[in-house]
Amino acid sequence: MNLEEKLVAYKKLERIEPSETKIQEAVSKSEQVFLAAEQKEMLSYHEFLWAQLHVIKKKWWIFQFLLLLALWHVLAFEQESIYVQRGMGIMATLFVILIIPELWRNRSSQSMEIEAVSYYSLRQVYAARMLLFGLTDIFLVAAFCQMASVGLHVKLAELVVQFLFPLSVTSCICFGTLCSKRCFSEAVAIALCVVWSAVWLCVVLNENIYERITFPIWLGLLGLAFICLGVMVYRTLKYCNGYLEMFFDGIEA
Repeated sequence: MNLEEKLVAYKKLERIEPSETKIQEAVSKSEQVFLAAEQKEMLSYHEFLWAQLHVIKKKWWIFQFLLLLALWHVLAFEQESIYVQRGMGIMATLFVILIIPELWRNRSSQSMEIEAVSYYSLRQVYAARMLLFGLTDIFLVAAFCQMASVGLHVKLAELVVQFLFPLSVTSCICFGTLCSKRCFSEAVAIALCVVWSAVWLCVVLNENIYERITFPIWLGLLGLAFICLGVMVYRTLKYCNGYLEMFFDGIEA
């Protein structure tokens, strides 16, 4: 009997019938081991936020701080000039523009494809970055308004109208461009913010228009801007998973 005949005879004698129960048991144990290993290596959301904080370039926050510091010094030396106070809207626009390069960085660096296949989804990445930028900017703006109100005796109404309102509208433009169905670049967002800044400057320097708008109307407009901003942020998070496809379509076009 040659070797092949011996192998055939051995297979007939040692024929193994698969057991469905044993297969399911092996699959179940494999899943348990895999999930246990994943839980050990998976970052918690707090750790994920901390990791995102390290990824964000801090120079933009430094630029925002320096911008507010420069505005505070200008107000300190030219406090009596109403045109200086009305020019705060320009600084508010620049304040928001400074976050645009960082928010668009995953597009400009073409890292969206990598983020889309990571454990945390693209929506979670955007949410984390928006949360970190939001908390930091709220702190900076709140500190500036407190210092301007207490230290320079700038009226709260002026801060609301001249700084917070244009800042909110600029943020709406920024996020509206980001969550647009078309793949706009950061240059488009900056251009739209600059156009809004010019329109705002024309409004506040026109006494006929500015004096006719009362403070309650300004508060109402600010409330609408906040609502619009909330909608834009929601849309950004809801549709951000489709940005990757739009991004590649924009490159092909």
